[in-house]
Amino acid sequence: MAVVPHTIDIVVKDMGKSLGFYRALGLDAPADKASDAQVQIYTPGGATLGLLTEAMMRENYPDWVTPVGQRVTFSCRCDSSEEVDAVFANVVHSGFTGLREPWDSFWRQRYAFLADPDGNRVDLFAAIATEGEE
Repeated sequence: MAVVPHTIDIVVKDMGKSLGFYRALGLDAPADKASDAQVQIYTPGGATLGLLTEAMMRENYPDWVTPVGQRVTFSCRCDSSEEVDAVFANVVHSGFTGLREPWDSFWRQRYAFLADPDGNRVDLFAAIATEGEE
């Protein structure tokens, strides 16, 4: 038997705002599900991002409390440094929070930090091509 990670669930306060953020990020987040308690966003890489409302969590897990502080960072791979810059700009232009503008890291990736509407950090990254690579 093999355990295979499949879905990452994020608890959200406002489904509509969260769907808007993930659409601005470039994911196929449905616009017509803003009033749903649970939405699945399927990604091209095969991972699934689940958004669950706080109300749904309280209904199904009465002892659930809203977490304090950041515990998870979700990272998204982009195809190029230019795509990191473009996605970051699109998310910020769409009214969401950029935490750190794109920069070239010492670990040879173009990197940027965003925050989703609930304050979860969402990172963008792409490998920086070395001379002679395409």
